[in-house]
Amino acid sequence: MTPADRAAHIKAIVFDVDGVLTDGGLWYGPAGEVMKRFDVKDGHAMVLARLTGLPIAILTARNSPIVETRAQELKLAKVFQGRREKGPAFEELCAELGFPCAEVAYMGDDVNDLPALSRAGLSGCPADAVPQVREAVHFVSARVGGHGAARELVELVLHATGRWEQALEHARK
Repeated sequence: MTPADRAAHIKAIVFDVDGVLTDGGLWYGPAGEVMKRFDVKDGHAMVLARLTGLPIAILTARNSPIVETRAQELKLAKVFQGRREKGPAFEELCAELGFPCAEVAYMGDDVNDLPALSRAGLSGCPADAVPQVREAVHFVSARVGGHGAARELVELVLHATGRWEQALEHARK
């Protein structure tokens, strides 16, 4: 089954944060505060997905007020932070979204994401994910984390589920 075939059955998308929605870098300010860089184009794709009825969620092992702020800005469906055991957390998140895991896509980049990736109906990773993840997933983005990998997965699902034209209509408003 191709990634597009799998994408046709997806009802929601879940993303890891560090290394997927960001480039994985953590910037520390003089007072010890952590900063992260998010890609505007990734965010715009997530908004378009939401506007077409495709929920987007976050599942991350770290806790960060920055992630909460970004999720609120994009009006994401769910945010699970501080969840180190990603397999059970992914199952719980899918249940809260109201879909079986087989109907939810997940994008991660490191070995701690493998349990969630193995449960997802469509698993994906950025081009710069660790080798074990690139070998395990259904879809490897041509782009690196924090620089369009998330957008590429969203667009794949929007096209495969017939939502692309609707997304473009929202973008033109």
